[in-house]
Amino acid sequence: MAEIIWSEPALADLDAIADYIALESPAAAAALVQRVFIHVEQLADHPNSGSRPKELGKSRYRQIIEPPCRVFYRVDGTRVVILHVMRTERLLRRSALNAPVKPAKR
Repeated sequence: MAEIIWSEPALADLDAIADYIALESPAAAAALVQRVFIHVEQLADHPNSGSRPKELGKSRYRQIIEPPCRVFYRVDGTRVVILHVMRTERLLRRSALNAPVKPAKR
């Protein structure tokens, strides 16, 4: 079983998306965050189940989709590191995945 590590930038990304959705519907924002966390937790048992982002070709990065979000991660041995969360309609900037990983405090 892999350990899930959320980076601070990834949690901030998800928080910003939820804040925007909450302007119209706090319940929908809360439901989205819950769905994302549930989907990410499945990576503990199946770390390589995410697809490879088309924009990155054959890279070490993977993604899972939980509409309207794309969650980017990489597998480092027995750890799954969540690096970036973005809305599906936005364009990925590779720099968002190259930031140093600083685990978020829970």
